[in-house]
Amino acid sequence: MSARLHEPARSIPVRRDCDVVVAGGGIAGVAAAVAAARNGASTCLLEKEYALGGLATLGLVIAYLPICDGMGNLVSAGLAEELLLLSTYDGSATLPECWRPGGDRETRKKQRYFLEFNPASYLLELEDFVIRNDVSLLYDARVVGVNRRGSLLDAVIVESKSGREAITCRAVVDATGDADICYFAGEETASLGTNSASGWYYASGPEGNRLHKLYRPFDPTGETLPPGTERGFAGDSMEEVTAHVLASRSMIRDHLERLRSETSHASLYPFLVPTFPGFRMTRRLNGAVVMDAEDRKEYPDSIGLIGNWRRPGPVYSIPLRVLQGVKCANLFAAGRCVSARRHGWDMTRVIPACAVTGEAAGTAAALCRGQHHVRIEALQERLLRQNVKLWMKQIDS
Repeated sequence: MSARLHEPARSIPVRRDCDVVVAGGGIAGVAAAVAAARNGASTCLLEKEYALGGLATLGLVIAYLPICDGMGNLVSAGLAEELLLLSTYDGSATLPECWRPGGDRETRKKQRYFLEFNPASYLLELEDFVIRNDVSLLYDARVVGVNRRGSLLDAVIVESKSGREAITCRAVVDATGDADICYFAGEETASLGTNSASGWYYASGPEGNRLHKLYRPFDPTGETLPPGTERGFAGDSMEEVTAHVLASRSMIRDHLERLRSETSHASLYPFLVPTFPGFRMTRRLNGAVVMDAEDRKEYPDSIGLIGNWRRPGPVYSIPLRVLQGVKCANLFAAGRCVSARRHGWDMTRVIPACAVTGEAAGTAAALCRGQHHVRIEALQERLLRQNVKLWMKQIDS
């Protein structure tokens, strides 16, 4: 990009002031905002779309993956479990019988703590959830920059129908999924351009409504493109995002035509398609620690545990250092943009891990509030009071 247009310098209005700004209203952002508010911080949740849930709702990725270890033990409690239960409140999703209070422990070893939810129901529940927890929610708010003073962020810049404005704050949580805040703040980030087209969508036909889970082959580590894959997509430019969305919708159209020809039902039609790009790994923070699932350490600065959603057995400790900015002490990442690589990124990009890192980031931001550090002992004590499991010895209790 060689051509430049120089805008005249201008002052922008401060829209509001709060303790904690959370950018991004997916599962990680919801967890972060609620955690910050519950810990006494005035909290503003920014979302560029017009609904909460991100990929889970607007992207129709309706799988709340396991919060257990596959061996009968709950691993991710706290808000990770609370948000799973939230998806069942209107009766549209059903909790596995064995994971209800008093459920059979032996059966839990055979059936993971997992469910699929109704995206429309969950969207409505999430919105009500953040409002009930005294979070100030702003839709139509796209983050376009930050204001940094030394090692602290003191404002997030947004653009909306109101124009360009600032929200001043004492701490920030980056739950954008694409590490946008980290990038604007000058933190070191890493990007991948290996995302494949994907599009979960609902179709209606003679046999009723059905969810179709479409995706092109992909490498779970994000490091390569599988043989025969036409191209990969990055998520850190509007051209790449557009290309991914168009390729995904083309895949949906082709799938519909094939279904119509195979079933001889011309009346088969889509009634709900994703309105959110189905990226898996885009841009992330490069933190003081970069977590990999091959690393099975129990970190002394653990802020939560996650299981391996692909297979039973492994449990991973997540250290605070994969969430916290290196250059900005009051910046915390949450969700799929935390500092993780390879299989570690694959483990941390899904709903349960997003809730775990979101709760930790929001709690840390509330405790930090403009300070140059957050005491790990104070954070861990608070998380334990919030029913978060921090240590391996807790998973069988």
